[in-house]
Amino acid sequence: MWMMYHQHPSSLQGRALLEALELGTDVSDLHSANLDSCELTTFPTGVLKLAHLSQLSLFDNQITELPDEIAQLHHLRTLNLGQNKLVKLPESLGNLVQLEMLDLGHNRLSMLSERMGRLINLAFLYVSNNALSSLPDSLCRLSRLRYLNLTDNQFHELPSWIGKLSGLIELRVYNNALTALPLEIGGLSNLVELHLQHNLIASLPASIGDLVSLTRLNLQANQLQALPESISSLKNLTELDLRFNSLSALPTSFACLNSLEFLDLRANALTELPEDLDQLTSLHKLDLRWNRLKKTPHCLTALENRGCIVYL
Repeated sequence: MWMMYHQHPSSLQGRALLEALELGTDVSDLHSANLDSCELTTFPTGVLKLAHLSQLSLFDNQITELPDEIAQLHHLRTLNLGQNKLVKLPESLGNLVQLEMLDLGHNRLSMLSERMGRLINLAFLYVSNNALSSLPDSLCRLSRLRYLNLTDNQFHELPSWIGKLSGLIELRVYNNALTALPLEIGGLSNLVELHLQHNLIASLPASIGDLVSLTRLNLQANQLQALPESISSLKNLTELDLRFNSLSALPTSFACLNSLEFLDLRANALTELPEDLDQLTSLHKLDLRWNRLKKTPHCLTALENRGCIVYL
C-alpha cells in the first residue's frame, strides 16, 4: 500500500521547529519535518543538518530556489515543495534517489532537469499548475511511477515514451492544450484513471482500446467529433465523461461497454443513438441533455424501465 504524507507525526514542527534549528537545539534524530505555511522566502538551511529525514514538507511558503546541498538529505522518501515560487530546480535534486513522492505543484517551473530520470523509486509525481510544455525524456525510466499529475500547464502534446510508464495507475493532464494523444498511450495497460478534460483533443487513437484496466475516462470539454470503435474494448470502464464535445454519433459497438455505470453526453451534437444502447446493463445514469436527438429511441425507454436515470 502506498501512502502520501502531507502531514507529519512529529512533536516538533512548524515555527517551533524553525526556532529549534535557529537556536542550535539538537534535533538531528528527526525523521519527519513539517514546515508548511511558515511564510518562508528562503530554504531553511538548518534542515540540511537533519541527516535522518525521510519526510520533508515545505508546502505553502514563498521559497524561490533550493540549495544544491539538498542532495545531502539522501534518506528522503517524501518531499513536498508544492505552492511555493520555484522557478528552477537544482540538478542535485536528481540525487535523491530514495524519493517515492515528489510534489512540485503550484510553482513557476518552465522545465524539469534530465537528471530527474534518476529518481527511479518515484511512485507519485505532482507538477501541476506550473508553466511546463514538455518533459525530459529521462522520465521514461520511472518504471515505478503510479501517479502522474500534469494538470494546469502548457502541454500541446504528450511524449511518445509515456507508454513506457507501465506501472502508471492514474494520469491527470487536464487544463492543458493537448490536440491529440500519442499512439503509444495504449502501452499503459495498468492505467485505471485517465483525466483529459479541458484540452483541444479532436480525435482519439485506436490504441485507446488497449487501456484494458481503465475504469474512469474524462474527456469533458475537448473537440471530439467522433470516437474510435476500439473504445468499446474498455470492458472495465465504469465512468465516461464526454460532455461539451462535438460528437454527432456513437460507435456502433458502444453497447459492448458492459461495465459502464455513468455516461455523460451532455452538450454534444448527437442526432441519434445506437438502438442497442439498452444493452449497457450496468448503466445507472445517462445524461443526454443539450443534444439534437430527432426522436426518443426505444432503447432509452428500456433503460428507464429497468431503473437507469436518463436525462434528455
